[in-house]
Amino acid sequence: MKAVILAAGNGVRLKPVTETRPKPLVPVLCKPLLLWHLERLASVREIDEVVIVVGYMDTAIRTLVESYKHPFKVRFVKQEKPLGTGDAVIKGIEGLDHDEDVVIVYSDIYSSVNVIPEIARIEGSVLVAAEVSDPEKYGVIVEENGFLKTIVEKPLQPPSRLVNSGIYKLKVRDIVENSDIQPSPRGELEFTDIVNNMSRRGIRVRVAKLPESTWIDVGRPWHIIEANKMALKELKGRIIKGSIVEPVYITGDVYIGEDAVVKPFTIIEGPAYIDRNVELGPSARIRPWTVVCSGSKIGFSVEVKESVILENVKAKHLAYIGDSIICEEVNIAAGTIIANLRFDRATIKMNIENHIEDTGRVKMGAVIGARASIGVNVSISPGVKIGSGAWIMPGTVVYRDVESNTIYYGSGESRNKSRD
Repeated sequence: MKAVILAAGNGVRLKPVTETRPKPLVPVLCKPLLLWHLERLASVREIDEVVIVVGYMDTAIRTLVESYKHPFKVRFVKQEKPLGTGDAVIKGIEGLDHDEDVVIVYSDIYSSVNVIPEIARIEGSVLVAAEVSDPEKYGVIVEENGFLKTIVEKPLQPPSRLVNSGIYKLKVRDIVENSDIQPSPRGELEFTDIVNNMSRRGIRVRVAKLPESTWIDVGRPWHIIEANKMALKELKGRIIKGSIVEPVYITGDVYIGEDAVVKPFTIIEGPAYIDRNVELGPSARIRPWTVVCSGSKIGFSVEVKESVILENVKAKHLAYIGDSIICEEVNIAAGTIIANLRFDRATIKMNIENHIEDTGRVKMGAVIGARASIGVNVSISPGVKIGSGAWIMPGTVVYRDVESNTIYYGSGESRNKSRD
């Protein structure tokens, strides 16, 4: 049995997070999505080769994967042009035995359930479906007696709450023989059109269902918070591998990694995940649903709530970070406040590729790109995105998005750093 992971997407809707890392390397509990998928594929002995289809920032993906040992052969295939998931799968299965079964996984999804062993045991072709509350945003599954009838893309009136999860087990021959598809309205070759061809032509594709609330498509910045919350729900008990300098108050399910240091008078309210080599305190407060990744420092009187803090972030004194994503190597100076709630308690909107989208969250803070610097006494409004490498000048109020590599002076004024 073989496997193909689709990891070529550039993740433009996840910016600024994906300005410095490809979408498959977006972390859940400080582990890239791609590694989650590889570990789960490794749980099936029959899988002896994994093909990773790469594109955007492929060197970062290759470097990460090659730094780990795997129980199967790993091969990379480059998708030179972003022609869609159908094109990516066809490239991924080139050269495979047509009688072979292949597990196909989209790299930008996360599930708290490892369904790979189950579908590997099922005889014949399988598509994994997930039940969601907003099916109109996805490919909706129409089934009949447990088998796929069709996949309807983003219908205005969804016939069910079951959506395509991006996990399949199919026969290579069936994919090849049903790959006679045309570009979709967005100009891409969609793998779901190949699967629909299979169903229409009499190939029975069984629909396996994930438990409710165990799957998410990580396609927008706020989905990173939700995916990490989903993973934190699986955290049980208290695992402390680092150093605790008493007095420290810890409650709930908490993981503290090796070489982490928690200094006196710090409060950690689980569920929370503190990665290796993190420094907390003194007198820091980590509130529930927070993830802090390796090398980051959360210092005196800094409060972090329901946020994902990536590697080597410094927030060393007197700051509030609520419902936010802070990318690697960001510096947050004293007095920074990231607001996360509107006066009217309406859900927070965010600009995604020049379209205003509803996050569905009443509380949503900021998304700050890698190596940005936030000056002292800065206030950041809910739903704001700050691009990688941006400088936010002291004492400013950030009420709109800030482009990467610019200097923000307040009152909406910004200037490209390269001109200064």
